[in-house]
Amino acid sequence: MSRAYRGRELVLGIQGLALLRHAIDGDEKFLRDRLDDIRRFAAAEERPSDHGPVARELDAAKGYAAWSAIYDSLPNSFIEVEELVVHALLDPLPPGTALDAACGTGRQTQALTSRGHRTIGVDQSPQMLDKARSNAPSAEYRVGRLESLPLDDDSVDLAVCSLALTHLSDPCTGIAELARVVRPGGRIILSDLHPFVVSLQGQCLFAEGPGRLAFVRNHVHLPGRYLAAFRQAGLTVNDCHEPLFNGRLAPGGYEESVADAARAAWDGLPLVIVWDLTLPA
Repeated sequence: MSRAYRGRELVLGIQGLALLRHAIDGDEKFLRDRLDDIRRFAAAEERPSDHGPVARELDAAKGYAAWSAIYDSLPNSFIEVEELVVHALLDPLPPGTALDAACGTGRQTQALTSRGHRTIGVDQSPQMLDKARSNAPSAEYRVGRLESLPLDDDSVDLAVCSLALTHLSDPCTGIAELARVVRPGGRIILSDLHPFVVSLQGQCLFAEGPGRLAFVRNHVHLPGRYLAAFRQAGLTVNDCHEPLFNGRLAPGGYEESVADAARAAWDGLPLVIVWDLTLPA
């Protein structure tokens, strides 16, 4: 399904969110600037949708096949804040057999192999796996989905899953699969887009081609939903981390065009949620 890209509405939303968050205690000039920007953007003539760019919704397989060519090329604040937490959790763990589920271009696969783990990367996108093989050539790779991992029961000591469960309408099956393949006493490090981000921002757009944008749908999974899925899978929660927005905006994106408002809108909000889990022995 394709939809008109509503750049003006996105910019107005960012301005409105910045105003909402700082209306009570914000600097007067900052508030006046937001109101001036809202009036200016609201008065701007909207480009007809049939002549402007469109945003096409793709399923995860097609979306990541298209995204794979540029996925590693742009700075990404979500990945930057997530990796600081995930890598700190990985550092003290002894080497063993590890799974990188929905491994994408292999950034966590590389982190696992560099820490001495025999690593298996699984992804449903052959194009992403090709990138992963280049980034972490010593790992083993298998084509597979989160909902049906191509691994035996109790076959890994550690499973990592990064920024992927948000694409499932229900995270329970994916979490149950991670628990199935981890040995008793093993660990699961699970990260995802924070539900605040998905609720406020919705979808992450990427350039599919000239004048064409695309996205893979993100679903809101509240912490209570995760906790219920963890209980159902027999997992114990060791810790939960919520790293905050680090101030970086995507280069060339709609937020960068209204940087002051965008940084004020996201300031102090968590970008990702990271769960540290154990499957009891």
